[in-house]
Amino acid sequence: MLYYLFRYLSEYGIPGSHMWSYISFRAILTLVLSLMISAWFGEWFIKYMKSHKLSEQQRDASIDPYGVEKKGVPTMGGIIIIVATVIPSLLFGRLRNIYMLLMLGTTLWLGLLGFIDDYTKMTKSKDGIKPIFKLAGQALLGFVVGLVLWLSPDAVIRENISIQQENGVEVVHKSDPVKSTLTTIPFVKNNNLSYTEACSWMGKYKSAAGWVLFVFVTIFIVMAVSNGANMNDGMDGMCAGNSAIMCFALAILAYVSSHTQFAAYLNIMYIPGSEELVVFLMAFVGALIGFLWYNAYPAQVFMGDTGSLAIGGIIAVTAIIIHKELLLPLICFIFLIESISVLAQTNYAKYGNKRGLKLRVFKRAPIHDAFRIRPEQIPSDFKILFNWPKGCWLESKITTRFWIVSIMMCALAIVTLKIR
Repeated sequence: MLYYLFRYLSEYGIPGSHMWSYISFRAILTLVLSLMISAWFGEWFIKYMKSHKLSEQQRDASIDPYGVEKKGVPTMGGIIIIVATVIPSLLFGRLRNIYMLLMLGTTLWLGLLGFIDDYTKMTKSKDGIKPIFKLAGQALLGFVVGLVLWLSPDAVIRENISIQQENGVEVVHKSDPVKSTLTTIPFVKNNNLSYTEACSWMGKYKSAAGWVLFVFVTIFIVMAVSNGANMNDGMDGMCAGNSAIMCFALAILAYVSSHTQFAAYLNIMYIPGSEELVVFLMAFVGALIGFLWYNAYPAQVFMGDTGSLAIGGIIAVTAIIIHKELLLPLICFIFLIESISVLAQTNYAKYGNKRGLKLRVFKRAPIHDAFRIRPEQIPSDFKILFNWPKGCWLESKITTRFWIVSIMMCALAIVTLKIR
């Protein structure tokens, strides 16, 4: 909103009004404001939830050895993150930008889905809504996002091409923006993959088939990353800290994708309008860091599904918009490992049950639980494939080490733009 106001004032030569045309200026403002909002609103929210006795149920001590200490801690803290993200984005973002609208819609939709689940856990059933409803909500979002990127005339790219010159190879971008299903492949020199070309066997229908494939890929990515974030939300500060790191890395990728010179230097496609993602993501990073003020160990509030589902959706949709979805295994490495650990544990346990054995891949799943479970909490008849670590780590140490891994993997994801 303020962007349009100051752009209007710049026409009359008002000093300082031209600053609002700079992405860096607006991004920093959103970061600062979101930090302030999450700090102020977070304190009020915690007091409100405690006064109405809306808190986390005591956790199972066999799963969380610190569960007794967390009794009475308010949940649904994702509301803090959403409020602190949406308000600065509305104030400093360009609301006519299709990508900004998609990000706001993603945040509110998955935030609402998570809120319904959290509220159901507190008032009706401790298991919340049925998983099929959450998956359906995530799939619907992925379908809408994929469809909008397919049909919107504003969702376009300018493809990067290499031209052989006498003094080397020069990367330029095609002059006309086009609709495209291209995506960036990490570690590959000719680094564009087209979903349309993958469907070339469809003949004259390959373009439509490519977009259909793109929509299905979008649905899968939204569901996978959103559930990965949900699984990672099991320790104080864990998901919020990891997500802030991932979103900062995505903000860097969005910025270079929106800048013609940086995009040419890195040999990636130029995406007009994606600079607004930087404004949104910096608001989101600020909201997550501000939330950590209350969520760091020992937590005063939990984000709940209200926050974790929205976080995963935001990360997934951002990567899809900037055509960097194939970098998500690196950027969201922690989410990926959490998801794989749960799938491996579940299937290995089923395999053992059929043979009358209690088999486990890890001591606990998701993987972060394997680091905090005490040896005496593991049944003696369990046969564990990877019985590491032998002891029990402090929760704050586990969280910090997961953050470090996220930093390393996100740095590697950014470096892949030049390692080919």
